[in-house]
Amino acid sequence: MTSTVANMMNRDHSRAFLRRAAALVAVIALLWAVQIINWITGYGLNPAFGLIPRHVSGLDGVIAMPLLHGSFAHLMANTPPLLGMGVLLVATTTRALLLVNALVIGIGGGLVWLFGSSAIHIGASGLVFGWFGFLVARGLVDRSPITLGAAILVGVLYGSILWGVLPGQPGVSWEAHLFGAIAGAVAAFVVRTHVHAPRLGDVDLD
Repeated sequence: MTSTVANMMNRDHSRAFLRRAAALVAVIALLWAVQIINWITGYGLNPAFGLIPRHVSGLDGVIAMPLLHGSFAHLMANTPPLLGMGVLLVATTTRALLLVNALVIGIGGGLVWLFGSSAIHIGASGLVFGWFGFLVARGLVDRSPITLGAAILVGVLYGSILWGVLPGQPGVSWEAHLFGAIAGAVAAFVVRTHVHAPRLGDVDLD
């Protein structure tokens, strides 16, 4: 009986992982589809839907900003970290992925709208930094071997991106990077993602 239940749980976890992985692939495909449309229209989507700080007309960019890019090279630079950290997210987060992403996009984009420089802010790098901040902070908050391992792996593979939160790089929205990372860390503290693994120390699982 125990073996049967365990097998059923493993199958359920496998199906859930495949669904989340398919959703990740769909998001990446959507980014590329939007980029092709943007390119065909002479990048007319960027001024129409990009985030413009402190302008009501640019407020929809809080949601649209991660979908828009300035060139194929821009999107190509964001795709590998999105895939890498996205795989870690879908593999180690069993619930609340939509809420985590909503907080990263909403808080990060909202702070850029409030405090960002006067420019059109576009690109999924804010989401990249949001996932980075979430994965690292969650390892410290949750303290399970799985989340700590994911945090260490992200730090080793992508720790160098933290230079992107510093101002001074022409054409780079360092505000989106900084506020994205902050939003990801906030999401790690606010949202319990129910990683089913024993924690370190004397803290019990929910």
